Amino acid sequence: MVLLPIIVPIISGAAMIFLPEKMFSSRKMLINAAGALFIICALLSVAAIAAGTGEGIRLFEIVKGVPICLFVDRLGSLFAGIAAFVFVLVGFFSLSYMKHEENEQKYYGFYLITFGIVTGLCFSQNMITFYFFYEFMTLAAMPLVLHEKTREAIMAGLKYLLFSFCGAYMALFGIYFLSQYKGALYFTPGGALDISAVAESGNMGMLLASSFLMIIGFGVKAGMFPMHSWLATAHPVAPSPASAFLSGIIVKAGILAIIRAVYYCIGTDVLRNTWVQTSWIILSTVTVIMGSALAFKEKILKKRLAYSTVSNLSYIMLGLSMFNMAAFTGSLLHVAFHAVIKSALFMSAGALYAYGRVKAPSVLWEPAASQHAPGAASRECLPYSISSTGKTRVNDFAGLAKKMPVLFWCYTIVSLGLIGIPPASGFWSKWHIALGCMEMDMGWLGAAALLISALLTAGYLLPISIKGFLYESEDGDLIEKYQEPERLMLAPVIIAAGFTILFGIYPEPLVEFIKVIWG
Repeated sequence: MVLLPIIVPIISGAAMIFLPEKMFSSRKMLINAAGALFIICALLSVAAIAAGTGEGIRLFEIVKGVPICLFVDRLGSLFAGIAAFVFVLVGFFSLSYMKHEENEQKYYGFYLITFGIVTGLCFSQNMITFYFFYEFMTLAAMPLVLHEKTREAIMAGLKYLLFSFCGAYMALFGIYFLSQYKGALYFTPGGALDISAVAESGNMGMLLASSFLMIIGFGVKAGMFPMHSWLATAHPVAPSPASAFLSGIIVKAGILAIIRAVYYCIGTDVLRNTWVQTSWIILSTVTVIMGSALAFKEKILKKRLAYSTVSNLSYIMLGLSMFNMAAFTGSLLHVAFHAVIKSALFMSAGALYAYGRVKAPSVLWEPAASQHAPGAASRECLPYSISSTGKTRVNDFAGLAKKMPVLFWCYTIVSLGLIGIPPASGFWSKWHIALGCMEMDMGWLGAAALLISALLTAGYLLPISIKGFLYESEDGDLIEKYQEPERLMLAPVIIAAGFTILFGIYPEPLVEFIKVIWG
């Protein structure tokens, strides 16, 4: 059962990529097939989580002594469940958003493959298997960034690839070091490494250095300073659904990797009160403030959200670096809440940035020349026209809320969640991280960083809502033509906003589940 949610999306995605477009006689047939596959793949993941495989499955050996093994534990179940939920939401959003993009079929193919690999990442039983999927995830996600095929998109994709591989190679050094100790690479709560064997071999200094390289290396995917800049380069050029999945799920692979390395292979007791923990806390705190400050300063909406991801992923890193249950609980809560909230923010940005529904029956869609291929306008005739708003900067959305009230209310709700204002869900994750920070001698610095970052978050998210509802647009004639995005685009954002409030009011089940993971 654990294999199906991995191989089904990979095989179906490959079929989407390589099958000729004429296999789908109409676009409706394509989106029906893609939508069905999104639901099937997500349900297979949920079924594997429910079934579980406590002792794991040994599939094969890459070379002698290097096995590929899968299992389903509580930590992997949490990440896989979050990935499946966001995958469906963003997938259905993309069915509407991508209708006028080039190579729509290939986009769905790579999207499915990426989800299958992410699921394999969540269900890995040892660090070798995890690293195998981790590298393939980088390659599978790259076409999502490159989709527009502009010069900017190609350069962003190459930067994403370079940063990801550099980080992965740093982490690989740590894996090489751990591999010399029997069983150290198998995920075991509390840590699998026999620390007495390391002490006897006189390699404690090398163990600390290897641990630090693994944290920094895997932290590249999570956007931790100083290897954070790829996020702000990749997001503005990728399609909004790709940005939503990238920021909601792909970057969480770095978080999962660090948890597996520190909490399940090395053990927190080995790193507690060492220079590794101190350095990790400092880098996380710096990134929290820096990411928020850069987001506050940035004027392009998607780039602002990318810097916001840098900051919020470091909330999670800061909590993990505390090595106590309260902060660990807050970190995993923020993994879940941020995945839903940030995917909703990028979907909202996509709806604002790319398309609006114009009250003009039987008008052909006219794509923005800079983003869509010539000739695409002849694809279909709609009962209303779809037109790029041409709005990319945060000051461009004045007055739009009067024509798109549902979208703007959803944006506002998830923004409050990211700021951490109750009853939105983000309050609870930040609360637990702050409690965990205060258990440390110098933890008040981390708690202060969270407070400063929350104020900056309010400063870079809420003005969009305020201007949308309370200000008048300078282009009143254009604003008068726009309505809410179509339902298939709007529904995922509404669902994400609903879950932001639901888990803010009733977080206890998730909190209790995470405490069980902590053990």
